[in-house]
Amino acid sequence: MNTVRTADEGTYDMTTGREGREGRERIAVVTGAGSGIGRAVAAELLRAGWTLALAGRRTETLEETAALVPGSTALAVRTDVSRPEDVTALFAAVRERFGRLDLLFNNAGTFGPGGVPVEELPYDAWRHVVDTNLNGAFLCAQAAYRQMKEQDPQGGRIINNGSISAHTPRPHSVAYTATKHALTGLTKSLSLDGRPYGIAVGQIDIGK
Repeated sequence: MNTVRTADEGTYDMTTGREGREGRERIAVVTGAGSGIGRAVAAELLRAGWTLALAGRRTETLEETAALVPGSTALAVRTDVSRPEDVTALFAAVRERFGRLDLLFNNAGTFGPGGVPVEELPYDAWRHVVDTNLNGAFLCAQAAYRQMKEQDPQGGRIINNGSISAHTPRPHSVAYTATKHALTGLTKSLSLDGRPYGIAVGQIDIGK
């Protein structure tokens, strides 16, 4: 069973969408779904019968992800999570097409330029990493919150993709490491604020 631990110490089964009970069909948004972890998670959810909105910067890679599971239901939405207007359009499309949202996998991210000492890191490079990894995660979580609070039944799940860098930094990764530490704070705050509305928030920190 593929589970993650939520910030309030519960567990959540990503593939069935159940928490110790039979679940109905669920709707999920996966950001950064065109490659890597996002693609792998999206494919597993599709195989488990979830209906997905796949978000990413390139429509063709999103369509390739959907094609990994023939017969599945997936909506590809070109999205740059650092752009508020793109995030608004993504969640509007989800609401119009599916009517509700049960899970957000907040996965989109970038490492930025590797091996660059802090004194040589251009501000634009720093800003790009922050806008994608932190601001993008906030924008998507904010939009998901609005939907999950308004829908009936109320509630849902948000899973943020952190990193081992949220605990142990690697050399010359100041922008990436800072955003992953900040994402942990965002996760804890979202978890606290979401409890009255049945919104559980957790984070996975993958790495060696």
